[in-house]
Amino acid sequence: MALLEVVLAMLAVAILLAHFSETLRVPYAVLLVIAGMALAFVPGLPEVGFDPQLAMALFLPPLLFSAAYFTSWRDFRMYLRPILLLAIGLVLVTTLGVGLVFKWLVPEVPWAVAFLLGAIVSPPDAVAAAAIMEKLRLPKRIVAILEGESLVNDATGLVLYKFALAAALSGTFSAVEATGTFLVYAIGGCGLGWVVGVAAVAIMKRMHETLLQIAFTFVVPFVAFIGGEHVHVSGVLVVVVAGLVVGWHAPEFFSAQARVQGQMVWSAVVFILNAIVFILIGLQLDGIVSRLTGYSNAQLLWWAVAISLAAIAIRMVWVFPTAYIPTLFRSVREREGVPPTPWVVIVGWTGMRGVVSLAAALAIPLMADDRDPFPSRDLVIFLSFAVIFATLVVQGTTLGPLIKWLKVGGDRNAEIEEEMARRKMVHAALAEIDRLAETDLVALEVAPALRVSYQNRLRPEEPTQEHRELEHARRQARRVRLEVVNVERRRLLKLRREREIGDDVLHKLMREVDLEEMRLATLGVG
Repeated sequence: MALLEVVLAMLAVAILLAHFSETLRVPYAVLLVIAGMALAFVPGLPEVGFDPQLAMALFLPPLLFSAAYFTSWRDFRMYLRPILLLAIGLVLVTTLGVGLVFKWLVPEVPWAVAFLLGAIVSPPDAVAAAAIMEKLRLPKRIVAILEGESLVNDATGLVLYKFALAAALSGTFSAVEATGTFLVYAIGGCGLGWVVGVAAVAIMKRMHETLLQIAFTFVVPFVAFIGGEHVHVSGVLVVVVAGLVVGWHAPEFFSAQARVQGQMVWSAVVFILNAIVFILIGLQLDGIVSRLTGYSNAQLLWWAVAISLAAIAIRMVWVFPTAYIPTLFRSVREREGVPPTPWVVIVGWTGMRGVVSLAAALAIPLMADDRDPFPSRDLVIFLSFAVIFATLVVQGTTLGPLIKWLKVGGDRNAEIEEEMARRKMVHAALAEIDRLAETDLVALEVAPALRVSYQNRLRPEEPTQEHRELEHARRQARRVRLEVVNVERRRLLKLRREREIGDDVLHKLMREVDLEEMRLATLGVG
């Protein structure tokens, strides 16, 4: 019960930290990692006895599935080359580079364990970068590349992690055997992921209850991951591919209510999972540090700084040649152009590690295959946390100022696409109004008013004075309607207080009022 109370208390603290992160203008992940580290110095807190395999199976599937679900297929294909260079090439180089640095610093550590640390810290986390990108306007190309990288690099890093872990557990490694196993592991994972995704879509199409549809989306990633592990393919890739398939098809059959509520529920779950992982590592950190008795504090600090600097430097060194060498080819230069240096700097500095690395570190088994303690487990977890702490705090807090200092602003690509889409939606609506008016008397009666309503959305590039006055009148009308909605809500609450209506009626009518307020806010009120 004590552990449950601590976790609940820390979840409350995490919510407060996320609230203050808005005021401080720093990603909430930065405050979470600081709070997690602070737990190590709180006396009397219990050390968590946590099943390592449960860490991987519990935290990773929903986090990876959520990232895949919201990935843009078009942007992913458009920027496939730079995404793969970062998500596969850079992850491989980081795994090797960090592993070599770790082995150089601590020669007694087995090679497999050294590369295990490299695999753990190789994939940057998208949480902190996304939190900043939401507040700052960045060119769409940068955003698309970073989002695509965050999807694939987790899968790459965790596949490498699996191989390094297997080598550390068994004490043997064969490059030829590993290559063949990797191909089966990756291809089988992608194939099974597609099957799981298609099956999930077929099942959800037959569900008409919003609650069941949303609940089922939480079942899919766990089924995908556990199924992949059972048939000895990459459970991570199964989850990612299934998430891509479901994310592509879900908008076609999800109801509006399911889409709105599902996105809110998933956002809350992802936040809670992030918070719990940082809490768990904080509760374990004190015990981990206390068991590192064979090393001095100065040694641990030096190793933490050196490996963190290596992880940061490898990314910065990698992004420049991979950004500019391909542009030496004319076809690439004409198709993609030459990226400005500030863009490359930003991509290089967006290398914060986060919850995926933490979950992978927590998942290291306590025992090796020979039933001896896993070699240097506590040291690997400590250094993993050090890299996460250093990159989140240093890079996470300076990325925003760096973007402003480099004077990198957003482009209008998204706005242009949105305007084009809105116009085509209006033209499609006008055509449907005309079609219905030909055969439906009710539609014929309301058609003139509907046409005016939709035609008003087709604004000219340079608004005339008449359009400005019309828009001002519409804003005033929305403001009045919003005030009326607030009066409706207050009256509804008064009826409940006076016991003239029950809570069932209250919640039903309150939802209608809330949806109307959300619609008005979307139109520019609030």
